[in-house]
Amino acid sequence: MLKIDNLNVYYEGIHALKDISLEVNQGEIVTLIGANGAGKTSTLRAISGLVPYKSGDINFKGNALKTIAPHKILSLGLSHVPEGRKIFPELTVMENLELGAYLRKDKKGIATDMESIFTKFPRLKERIKQRAGTLSGGEQQMLAMGRALMCRPEMILLDEPSMGLAPLVVKGIFDTIQEINAGGTTVLLVEQNAHMALSIADRAYVLETGSIVLEGNAKELLQDDKIRSAYLGE
Repeated sequence: MLKIDNLNVYYEGIHALKDISLEVNQGEIVTLIGANGAGKTSTLRAISGLVPYKSGDINFKGNALKTIAPHKILSLGLSHVPEGRKIFPELTVMENLELGAYLRKDKKGIATDMESIFTKFPRLKERIKQRAGTLSGGEQQMLAMGRALMCRPEMILLDEPSMGLAPLVVKGIFDTIQEINAGGTTVLLVEQNAHMALSIADRAYVLETGSIVLEGNAKELLQDDKIRSAYLGE
């Protein structure tokens, strides 16, 4: 579904991504793990068209993404939940969700999907008229995920969904990621909580200073001594 070949990204002369190559197959949960500054967020932003890349190729469902604008990438069925949520704080919960469907014209389908979001995240329904900026961190993460799902993506990019959240809330978010995947949405997950990420993923790539240094079956990497000492604190 997604294929990246020899991707190179520079920020003001700094070589942030160095010949990154990876793929995500339909129906998978694939996770990128690594320390802060390893290049995980840059990879997702390059896929979404939010940062330009100097060389390499990104293909989504056979479409070369390099010259496609971010909103057009979204219309291909690729949705992005950015690091730090990036909800619209002055708008209500309902308005944020409606913005997620701004490319759609099917009113009945939008209404159906809205109900589906409220089933997944009952807290959002309770706060439907509340300004998004007044929500807790966990509720804002639910809203960011709900907003991304409102465009009916075939694949969703999730950037650090557990950041700054209490352990109980994190468990709920990861349960929802699995539920979204079970419903047919492919997931590419960037996550600093390597243990949680590897426990739900099919496959994983490990990034260090802009390069992929390891890849494989997520459950096997969870048992790898080097991974356990470097990323799981064991």
